[in-house]
Amino acid sequence: MKKSALLFTFIFIGSHVQAQVSEFDKLEMLFSQRHYKNVYRKSGRLLDNSEYNYSMIPSYYRSLSIIKLAQNSFWKERHSNALESVKEFFLSIKKSEHSEALFSAHMYELNQLKDNMENWASGLRDSGYISGFEEVQSLTLMIFGVLPEGTADGLADINLIESPNGSDIRALLVLSAKKHIGIPYVWAGNSPSGFDCSGFTKYIMNENKIDLPRRAEDQYNESRKLNRKNVSMGDLIFFSNGSGVSHVGMIVSELGQPLSMIHSSSSKGIILTEIDKSEYWLKLLHGFGTFVK
Repeated sequence: MKKSALLFTFIFIGSHVQAQVSEFDKLEMLFSQRHYKNVYRKSGRLLDNSEYNYSMIPSYYRSLSIIKLAQNSFWKERHSNALESVKEFFLSIKKSEHSEALFSAHMYELNQLKDNMENWASGLRDSGYISGFEEVQSLTLMIFGVLPEGTADGLADINLIESPNGSDIRALLVLSAKKHIGIPYVWAGNSPSGFDCSGFTKYIMNENKIDLPRRAEDQYNESRKLNRKNVSMGDLIFFSNGSGVSHVGMIVSELGQPLSMIHSSSSKGIILTEIDKSEYWLKLLHGFGTFVK
């Protein structure tokens, strides 16, 4: 009797696991056949089923299908937050012990995805949709920047597509900064595992061969001061709580546009903030400076 029960249990578990694998195989097959809407729907149903919580496969194919579908402007408009879920998934990769195995097994897909996203960004740039171009370029850099080291080595190099300003260092600074969106705030942090405000600006500038002092106040003191009307992307914006410079961010808006910055918020990590719409930041605004020649 015990042997029969044990055999039944083994058969049940084996068939159950096989059924799960079959669902994942179906996602891979549908994606390879370019049935992206089907992949999006089926992966969503798997994510809603706690039975599949053990695997990253549904989230992986959900993210890939979103990237493909979002290249249709009408679909993207109807699913305005979809790309945010893609960011969240790939940022979560850093915390998973199974990520290297997943991405090693899907290296061919990832290389195709990288080429596709670069072409997407290039098309947006050529059509004059600069904000869309910057969004896709920064998403590409973020996705392939957070892959585990062992899997990232198997990818072809990312082609950083030049903005309409050519090799404009300002565009490169903004793109470098945006790929870190979502990284948490860490006091005294100065690396992609976590940043404080001045650690972030120093890291981005150094990544683009511009040397900055470490502290926000020193960055302000050593910068070339600017009037607000002359501020452009890549310049720095400084804030004071009444006892000296206490916070720094990097401008991401273009010359003459409403001010927006990217910065390391103590509560939310690396985020974008529209300064002109924030009474809090406007009240603390201290000045502007630049290290860009």
